Amino acid sequence: MSELESVDLAEEFSRYRGTMLAEIEVPGPAAVRRTVRRRRRRHLATAAAAAVALLGGPAVGYAALDRSGPPPEPVDPTPSVTASPTPSSSPSPTGAPSATSATPTRPTAPDGRLSRAQLLAARVDLPAWRSGQPDCPVSEVRLAGDPSTAKEGTNAIEAVEYADVDGDGATETVAMLLCSFGSGGPQQVVAFDRDEAGRIVTIGRVVATSRDKPQWLTALDGRSDGTVRVEVADLHPGGGWPGEWSQRQWRGYRWTGERFAQVEGPTSFGPNPYSTDLAVTAKDLILADDPTDGSRVGAVEVRIRNLGDRHADRVSLTLDLPASLAPDGPAWADCGPDAGKYRPPLTCRLGPIEPNGELTVQLGMRLPPDTELAAGTATVRGAAEGPGGHYMIDPVMANNEDTIAYR
Repeated sequence: MSELESVDLAEEFSRYRGTMLAEIEVPGPAAVRRTVRRRRRRHLATAAAAAVALLGGPAVGYAALDRSGPPPEPVDPTPSVTASPTPSSSPSPTGAPSATSATPTRPTAPDGRLSRAQLLAARVDLPAWRSGQPDCPVSEVRLAGDPSTAKEGTNAIEAVEYADVDGDGATETVAMLLCSFGSGGPQQVVAFDRDEAGRIVTIGRVVATSRDKPQWLTALDGRSDGTVRVEVADLHPGGGWPGEWSQRQWRGYRWTGERFAQVEGPTSFGPNPYSTDLAVTAKDLILADDPTDGSRVGAVEVRIRNLGDRHADRVSLTLDLPASLAPDGPAWADCGPDAGKYRPPLTCRLGPIEPNGELTVQLGMRLPPDTELAAGTATVRGAAEGPGGHYMIDPVMANNEDTIAYR
């Protein structure tokens, strides 16, 4: 900027100040007092309004409490802030499950309920039969439906029941099976199921017969709690032993995840009431000449003791002597009407015999004239009979017989 321009600008500012100062009125004492009074009135008015607000607010609130109003509408529950930790600044993954998402449902277990017809139509695998039964198949087995007509070595269905044995919510099948062998055969109860593909699979064996006890499975029952109940009997009928004399027990079995274990019922049998212990001893048969007709005669002395605590209706004696020797003498009159009828062996029925009692009998024998007899040995056996002529069980068979010599 030049010096001349600076002088002109200064003169302009000087004229401006002179003009403005002449227009401004400087307030005196009276003006100051008016301003103070105006400000004081505004302050008092503001204070009064505040006081009214403070006193009127609670009054309005209390009045509102006295008035009945419409009931509050239901409010959606708000999740507590303590239900989950405060989210961090980093965003959660998009696929994270919500706290209110439903629990996944349990997969439906395969239906293991198999009808008798379905079992007969399928090939199944069975647990091993007891040792000594090589004719009983166990792999890819076709089951027969009628045990009474099943062929030797054929597995047949005797009973079918149902229970949720593995606790998966679905029903499984339990079947009582018989392997036909002679007049009976071993038995076992087997549990079956289906896999996810619908194939029949074997869960395991529930119980099986044995050569000792139980020798017989008689009934089957599946319970709603998964227990498989089996009626077992100590002795299998046959050979003169009636089924009604067998002791029977209900025993319950449950699946442990690996095998079936007994969970209820007796675990053993007591002495069978249709049993006793006979002891048979005999003396040798020595033949001597009979001068009246040239035959040879003698007698076998047999002693029978009842060592058991059960009354025996009769005792059946068998003498395994050569057919050339015939019954002789009055003692055979007490042996029954069929004495000597079926030979060999000769049979004599005696009795009754009480517990701890005994019988001794002299059974005469005759060898016809001009009949040769080489010296030898023979067996004398005894067996106790109960009601109906059925044979009683003898837990000690070794003392039921004796060996004699004859000459």
